[in-house]
Amino acid sequence: MYKITYSYSFLKKYKKFKLKNKNLAEEIKEKIEEFKYEKNHKKLKVHKLKKPFKNLHAFSVNYKIRIIFEYSDKKTMVILLTLGNHDIYN
Repeated sequence: MYKITYSYSFLKKYKKFKLKNKNLAEEIKEKIEEFKYEKNHKKLKVHKLKKPFKNLHAFSVNYKIRIIFEYSDKKTMVILLTLGNHDIYN
């Protein structure tokens, strides 16, 4: 099971989602809970990002929303960096 930490940027964006759409915010929370267990990674479509996002990964909350994260050195902890639609890659 991964330990999850959150960047300031992630928390700020999550707060905006929560104010606009409580159901979506709840879905994000559920997906993060699922993500803690590696057995769910295939279902969440965890994938490594390409340049210029080398060493970063992402997973799907739903068809539109993604969460970008990075593993700690020992891959026991994950830092959630940001979330949003596909524009977060730009």
